[in-house]
Amino acid sequence: MSRWSVRLRATVTVTLIVAVALGVASAVLIGVLRTSLVSGTADEAGRKAEQITTLMAAPAQPAAPMPTDGPAKRTEAGATPLAPIVITDPDVLVTQADPEMPTWTVATGHGGGIAPDAVFGQAGPAIPIGTVTGESYVTATRALNAGTTISVRASLAPTQVALQTLIWLLVIGIPLLLAMVAGLTWFSVGRALAPVSAIRAKLADITARDLHQRVPEPHAHDEIAALATTVNGTLDRLETAVDLHKRFVADAAHELRSPIATLRTRLELGQRDAPALAKESLTDVTRLQSLAADLLVLARLDAGEPLRLQEVDLGQLATEEAVRLHVPMNLDISPGVVVRGSPAQLTRVITNLLVNAARHCEKAVSVRVAEGPLLEVLDDGPGIPVEHRERVFHRFTRLDEARDRDAGGAGLGLAIAREIVIAHGGTLTIEDSPRGALFRLTLP
Repeated sequence: MSRWSVRLRATVTVTLIVAVALGVASAVLIGVLRTSLVSGTADEAGRKAEQITTLMAAPAQPAAPMPTDGPAKRTEAGATPLAPIVITDPDVLVTQADPEMPTWTVATGHGGGIAPDAVFGQAGPAIPIGTVTGESYVTATRALNAGTTISVRASLAPTQVALQTLIWLLVIGIPLLLAMVAGLTWFSVGRALAPVSAIRAKLADITARDLHQRVPEPHAHDEIAALATTVNGTLDRLETAVDLHKRFVADAAHELRSPIATLRTRLELGQRDAPALAKESLTDVTRLQSLAADLLVLARLDAGEPLRLQEVDLGQLATEEAVRLHVPMNLDISPGVVVRGSPAQLTRVITNLLVNAARHCEKAVSVRVAEGPLLEVLDDGPGIPVEHRERVFHRFTRLDEARDRDAGGAGLGLAIAREIVIAHGGTLTIEDSPRGALFRLTLP
């Protein structure tokens, strides 16, 4: 669950909590309702048994059969019963323990289905009120005298139907309610987290070249708005620090160029007096000039200066730069590979790649330009280990193997090349090859 989004976790958590609460509430509701209905049915059976007991204990009138659910009617004092009391109710049972006692009869069906002198049932133990016999009835028992008891049963079918209806309503209603809760939670959490998504998306788009951008700040004065304000404050401080760094690099490069140029001129003039010393000094000055130029290029790339784009023949640029190097070249140039980019910047990329390959090759360098657009530079040197293939593109990075053979360079050539390619919307990577290092450049 830790890999789930906050929105999904919140939705699942709320839905589970509501589901547990509804489950407990449903169980309590069903239990209370069942107890109430059974109790009501038992009370009804008890009232009916009381009525029949009162009716049978009173002297009977010479009238038609008495109903069991109405009030008992009594004769006047001293009246003599003219006929047996007949109870026409199949849910009433009269039991007698003493066969010598007068027999009370129960007639079932319409019009009475048992003879007036028949005994219904046998004597049995008393059944308390509320006891469930089987699963269908509640029985109430009353004692008429020492040997006669009245038992009345009340059906639980209506209770079971009511409970079954409630259970079906809960089975159908609870999932629908949970689905509604999940949907509302998903929607509500999504709306609450929408500003966070906007902040995240904006931060993902901000790079070192566009630190002037800011994340949107919600209008609500809540924690998310405070987060957006804090992020924008951090971006302000970061932009200030990066601007100071860029200005420092640019100023340093500009300040280095003038004294280096002056020193170079003086050394060239002094070659007549001390040619060996002047030659060594000129080599050092050339390296300083190259370093200053590289720092200036990096400062401009970091500043995000717009490129002057135009149609460029990539194969022609590669051929021209390959011819300038005094290293055997194997060229495989496809004609008509045209890209849109800055000629000066792309020339610098190709030059840096070719110089790097020439510095580490043993016999020759292979250059291939194909549709894609694609440019590959392969040397036949020792190659670059897989674990260092990203590291060589870092600034001022020089591998140990290269230091013994590298007479110049400060480890900025490949870093500059990748920055220029990224500015053009392309990629520069090191791919696997049977021998040597294979640099692959792709452009849109």
